[in-house]
Amino acid sequence: MFATVDGVEALDARLAALPADMQALLESKARRLAEKLAAKVRDEKLSGQVLQSRSGALKASIVADVSTQGGALTASVSSVGDVKYAAIQEYGGRTPAHEILPDKASVLAYFAGGAQHFARRVNHPGSTLPARGYLSSSLDEMRDEIVAEIASVADQAWEA
Repeated sequence: MFATVDGVEALDARLAALPADMQALLESKARRLAEKLAAKVRDEKLSGQVLQSRSGALKASIVADVSTQGGALTASVSSVGDVKYAAIQEYGGRTPAHEILPDKASVLAYFAGGAQHFARRVNHPGSTLPARGYLSSSLDEMRDEIVAEIASVADQAWEA
């Protein structure tokens, strides 16, 4: 006795296409989620929620990146460029004692004790900065959404 099943070829083709479909969906979701996370960092955390914006350099340095290599997909949100204080604001730390010299004038001007002072150089004793996790707090807040979106990829690929 033999049985015939209609649609076996179509099912085989659909199953063969699933990995490529899932990869494309996963990359699209990762790109959208990484951009959303970067926007959250810029528009919320670096706009007063965690840090006040002064020059806007840190906010402008926040970028999302998605890359694939060897079948692995990586999404990241980070500070790029020459923003030297990005890491110490995120993780906290200690700055060493250092000399402060003017770079655009012949003297430094600063206020201390209610009066303005001028100096050719200032010896800064160093300081300890607390962690102000603008990246990590954003990721923590979006974690459930990210996990749910990534988990839905298999269902969406099968339905496509």
